[in-house]
Amino acid sequence: MNVTGLVVALRAEARCVTSLHIPMNKKIAINQHTVLWLSGMGAESAKKAAEQLCHAGVTRLASLGVAGALDRQLKPGDLVLPDAVYGENLLPVALDWRNHLQHRLSSNTVVVNGVLANSVEPLTTMQSKLRLAEITGACAVDMESSAVATVAADAAIPFIAIRAIVDPVEFSPPGALLSAVKPDGSANLLRILALILNRSIPIGTLLQMGLGMRAACKTLSRVIQATGPDLAS
Repeated sequence: MNVTGLVVALRAEARCVTSLHIPMNKKIAINQHTVLWLSGMGAESAKKAAEQLCHAGVTRLASLGVAGALDRQLKPGDLVLPDAVYGENLLPVALDWRNHLQHRLSSNTVVVNGVLANSVEPLTTMQSKLRLAEITGACAVDMESSAVATVAADAAIPFIAIRAIVDPVEFSPPGALLSAVKPDGSANLLRILALILNRSIPIGTLLQMGLGMRAACKTLSRVIQATGPDLAS
């Protein structure tokens, strides 16, 4: 029996899959074909999650969540189903699985393929995004998929990435905000309030970020509705 292991970094991403309470760093069974691990942000956390899921017996791995755009044509809510993930090496995805998933989606969903890049830290400027796009030829970037892809390759099991765009090229989360974000992506409200009061972050920036996350999560929820939590129905 095939069992899909979903690695998600953010609590908001996990809520696109299930309404269950999801603790950090613990395997949670969604159904008999799907287990989920909420890893927190970053490659090292995602790598540990993917390894634990492999030890638990999953037969394929997926990195599901949001991504930043590196292509000027991409906007929040667009879906990236990459052909490959660019980290230390260029790692291909399981195209038969990816194509099956893509064919299940509504025609209303904007889907792009191409390359998904890795970054070791959040990209907080348009210049840093454009520089990474030039180096890698990628259309989008995240911080976890390359690590999950590497674990899948080492375990000789299929891998895909499902990433919804949360911010366009010309807009990025400000660096000051990083100190107000917990490992699972939830906000430290007191810290955010302090940043607003000392004018480190405009309220308009927070509103734009919220709208981007809402659009991205809406797309991820539609993917789960169309394909099931195991991404293979």
